[in-house]
Amino acid sequence: MHITDSARLSYHYITESDTDFLWELDQDELVMKYINGGKKSSKEDIQNIFIPRVQAFSNFAFGWGLWRVEKLDDGESIGWILVRPFGFFTQHPETDNIELGWRFKQSSWGNGYATEAALAVKEALYEIGVEKFSAIANPDNAASINIMKKLGMSFSHELEYKDKIFDETVVVYTN
Repeated sequence: MHITDSARLSYHYITESDTDFLWELDQDELVMKYINGGKKSSKEDIQNIFIPRVQAFSNFAFGWGLWRVEKLDDGESIGWILVRPFGFFTQHPETDNIELGWRFKQSSWGNGYATEAALAVKEALYEIGVEKFSAIANPDNAASINIMKKLGMSFSHELEYKDKIFDETVVVYTN
């Protein structure tokens, strides 16, 4: 799958060679606040837990995986967009419902980058036939919920999200 550059951003499929970028992004406690309570990821966790989880659902042809987001003006990597079947690590993954997620450096917050990036990824997925999208967030994560609304999603339900690593209540938005 190819994602066309948007007005300010470009997109690159993340591989194991992006470990340093993934680790750097997870070193900000505010970035991690609604993911794990603000705990920074170790390089070992990135290499031994995070990368294998991403590889488990990655499929370039379908666009599934993580897409690194870079600013066009200076090439700075500012975050990523996640694309995977909804509930991939649960007992009932939904391959016809694609989950979008995001994580961005705090220095990029408030500039509309996450919304711009998620819209560009969503448009590329539309072009290959994806019609249903969902996103999840901690109920207190107003910024992510706002992005979901800007993507045309609305509140669907609360969910007890459980897999081998996570066990929390999240809100689900869908289009």
